[in-house]
Formats: sequence, structure tokens, C-alpha cells
Amino acid sequence: MASFTLQGIPVSRGIAIGRAHLLRPAALDVQHYLVAQEQVEAEVLRLQDAIAQVHRELQAIWADLPQDAPTELGAFLDVHALILSDPMVSEAPLDIIRTRHYNAEWALVSQVDELSAQFDEIEDDYLRERKADIQQVAERVLKVLTGSANAVPRSDGIDERSANMIVVARDISPADMMQFRDDAFSGFVTDEGGQNSHTAIVSRSLGIPAVVGMGNASRLIEQDDWLIIDSDAGVVIVAPTTQVLEQYRERQSQLLRQKKKLSKLKKTPAITQDGVEITLLANIELPEDTAHAMDAGASGVGLFRSEFLFMERSGHEHKLPTEDEQFAAYKAAVTGMKGRPVTIRTLDVGADKPLDASEHQILNPALGLRAIRYCLSEPQLFMTQLRAILRASAFGPVKMLIPMLAHSMEIEQSLTLIAQAKAELSAEGIAFDAAIPVGAMIEIPAAALALPMFVKKLDFLSIGTNDLIQYTLAIDRADHEVAHLYDDLHPAILQLMQMIVSTADKAEIPVSICGGMAGDIRLTRLLIAMGYRELSMPAALLPEIKQAVLNTTLENLQAPLKKILRSFDPLQIREHLAAMEQAG
Repeated sequence: MASFTLQGIPVSRGIAIGRAHLLRPAALDVQHYLVAQEQVEAEVLRLQDAIAQVHRELQAIWADLPQDAPTELGAFLDVHALILSDPMVSEAPLDIIRTRHYNAEWALVSQVDELSAQFDEIEDDYLRERKADIQQVAERVLKVLTGSANAVPRSDGIDERSANMIVVARDISPADMMQFRDDAFSGFVTDEGGQNSHTAIVSRSLGIPAVVGMGNASRLIEQDDWLIIDSDAGVVIVAPTTQVLEQYRERQSQLLRQKKKLSKLKKTPAITQDGVEITLLANIELPEDTAHAMDAGASGVGLFRSEFLFMERSGHEHKLPTEDEQFAAYKAAVTGMKGRPVTIRTLDVGADKPLDASEHQILNPALGLRAIRYCLSEPQLFMTQLRAILRASAFGPVKMLIPMLAHSMEIEQSLTLIAQAKAELSAEGIAFDAAIPVGAMIEIPAAALALPMFVKKLDFLSIGTNDLIQYTLAIDRADHEVAHLYDDLHPAILQLMQMIVSTADKAEIPVSICGGMAGDIRLTRLLIAMGYRELSMPAALLPEIKQAVLNTTLENLQAPLKKILRSFDPLQIREHLAAMEQAG
């Protein structure tokens, strides 16, 4: 196969080298993990047992058919039994388990997707529609497998042949991406998505190289193709030559050496050359991410995206986690940070983070019932979360962050519900921090422009730059077709950012940044020159940002900062930013 290169949007840093693993949309709905060599035959047996059970179920249904039942029903069951016996369904997935070490669910869905694609090529309408029968049979087997899947241990003993896999898909939702936290997955390539879609945010938080918005990569790349992701350049090299592979492996080794060097800064305070301390915090999705935050030397958690506790449960009979389940997760994060503060954002769903598949039908979910709007429309759900967060605050310093506030009534309603949750817990004799700080996420232009309304009623502010840019510039950050217009250096964004920090400083209220700008090393000096003293980012980016802070003299940045804020010419702004880097 001839080598070729694809260009996309880089959303994280680093180099990944591995085999392509194509995932069609249906394949994202099942568990994905690899089994060790010694567990392969047990996994084969698990699938064989599931197929045998479905055979028995079909036979029992056929035997119980009433005598007056339409003959088509019996024929329908016969067809499904024949499909289940076909080697393409009953044997091929077993080979996938043995050769690729996929778990049973993943192997079955991969094979069924392959068959479905072949049926799509058939010209005869009747035959083409028979793919539905194959999918229905597979669903029966998956239901049997799902009942026992959680009891199957995931293995760490992955051999070299199965490791270093690069996921290639049309798109991967944030919830789906959480399945790919296994070390075996070393990169992501998607046809859709933008620089600040939530898929991109999660890939950065995982510290995994990714390129999105590639258009047709999932159609051009074939299963098991060798790939190189250069996520600094936004390039994917398909079927690279030996020489190119060697060059990128050397670059990869250099990056690993540099990463080890930066890790030595873990215990070094982030203080500028002229003695100004900058607090560097970590963004996390799940409680276990606190280990990475601590390892990176984070001073705390600046953003715990609690929605992933809800989205991880997609497909469960009861999707919403209980108060005790949420409390256990929040407590684990708080204790995991060993006395360092944890900022927990209340449920932020909607837009590109739907809690329910039906939300995809909303015409413009980014402007609809999302974040605090959703929580206030579901007060019982919100109260459950507030109680869980408050209970966790008894085990260490916790801050509560409310997303997408824009109206005074939303602030009042939120504070009223928090007070009610506190009263309930007090009446029940349950411990919590009565003085827990409550803050607002500033991510809507209206909130930035009406900031005095916020600083009077709340304890701190945190800027979600991803949404602030999206709403200010009227750009869907998940839409790769307009991704080139998403500009964190747009004059309007810089003016808003300067206005927010100035207003907060006058009101003597803490303000931090937890959006994408905080983890962009190009903007580190600009943000701290503006006056920001708290930056929260994916833990993987923290050492590099810390190094930039340590090499900065704030006094030298004031002249180029004034030029940046006075300019409305994009090219001039970038020239002044480059001068700031030189002056730093």
C-alpha cells in the first residue's frame, strides 16, 4: 500500500504510532477492552456460550408459538437461527478475539458492522434490507453478553502485537471517549470535530495525541493500517515508509525525554522571575484522574466535570447516579487530592454532551436547556447532586461551581437550593462545610458584561473560555466546517478577558480560567500579564505551563500587553504576542 498523508485539526500535542482500529457508530455502544493471551480462550468460550443461549431462546420461542400464529413468525425465527449458525456470525468473531484480543462484545459488533457494510453494497432492495436481521440477531447475543460483561476482569497483560492502537471513527462523543482510557489506545483520528469540541477537550485531558476534522479519514484508512499521528502539525501519515517510521520514533523518544525532564518540576512552585506566584490546577473528568493531577504537581482541581459520572452510565436501566454514588465519587476526588482544593462543577449537560439520545433532535442544543437551566428544570436531580457535593466537603476543601449562569434569578434560585440542601443535611445530622465557596462559571457574554451582579452574590469566578469564545463569536465549537473561525485571540475575546479580571480584582473576588486558553502555552504569558493568577488545565499540560511561568518576568510583559489590548488587527495582535514571548 502506498503511503499518503491526511491533514486535520490538531487538538492535543505529541506523536502516536500504531495500528488503525476503525469504529463505526454502532461499535461505540459496547465495551472496548483487550484481553491478555492467557484469557483469550475464556473470552472465546464466553461468546460461544452466549450464542448457544440465544439458540436455546429461539428454539423455546418457536416451540411456544400458538398453533394459529402466522407462518411468517416461524419463518422469521428460522431465518434468525440460520444467521446465528452461519460461520460469518458464529465463527468469525471468535477469530477476531484470538487474533486481535478484542473482548467478546467488541469482536461481535466489529464483525456485524463489516457484514452490514457489505449488505449496503447490494443493489437488490430486499437483500440489502436483510442486514437488519443480522443486526437483530447480534443484539440478542449482546444482551446475553452484557449480563455477564461486568464480571469479566480487564487485563493489563497486553502483548506488543495488540498494543498501540489508534482509534479511527467518524466521530466519538465525550462519553464514548471515556471507554478508551486504556493504555493500549495511543491516539484518536476523527472525521468530525473542532479544536475545542468536547471530544478534543477529553483527548487533551487524557494526554493522548489526536487529530479531528479530517473529513473522510474513516473511509480512506483501512483496518490495521499503520498510522503516525503528528498532533502538533495536525497530520496523519497512513502506511508510512520505514524511514519515516524511524524518524518519528526518534521524535517520539525525544518528547518522552523532555517529558521526564519536566516531571522534575513537580514540587517546584510556579513563581515568575519577579516573584509572582501562579496557582496551577488540574481539570478532571473522573475521581481516579486525581492521581494524574497529583503526579503532575497540581495545586488542586480547578474543574471536576461531574457530568461524566452521569454520561458513563449511558445504557443502564437507571442512568442517573444516586446521591450515595455521587457522594462516593466526590469524596474519592477530595481525599485523592490530599488536602488540596477541589472545585466541583454541577451537572453541565446539553450541546455536545447530551445526557439522553433524544437531545440530538434539538435544533440548537447549545442555546437550549443545558447546564444550570437543565438543573433548575429538574430540581430533584439538582438537589441530589448538591447534597452529594456538600457531604463530600466534610472530607476536604471543596468549591462548588455553577455553569452557564446569565440571569440574576438563576443565581438566586441556585443559592436557595443550596441553602435548602444545607438545611436538610443539618436536620439529618450529616456533616458538611457550611462555608463552602460557591462560584459562577463565566462563559456567556451576558455574564461577562453584567459581572457586578455576580461578584456581589458569589464567592469566586471561573472562566470557561471554550463556551465564552463560542457564544461571543457565534461559532459552534463542535462544527469542523467553521472551526477555522474559532479564534481565542479575537479582539472581542481579549477585551472581555481583560474586563473580567479587572472587575474581579476591584471586587477582591478570586477569578480563575478553566477553559482551553489556560492550557495553551502560547497564551500563558498573555493571561498572567492580564492579571490571572489561577489557571486550570489538563494535568498532562501542567509541567510545560509551569516551565513557562518559571521563565517569565511579568514586568517585561506590560508594554506588549498594552499594544495587544489596543489593537483590533488580528495580524498585529499575533505580532505583539510574539514580541511578548521574546520579552518574557
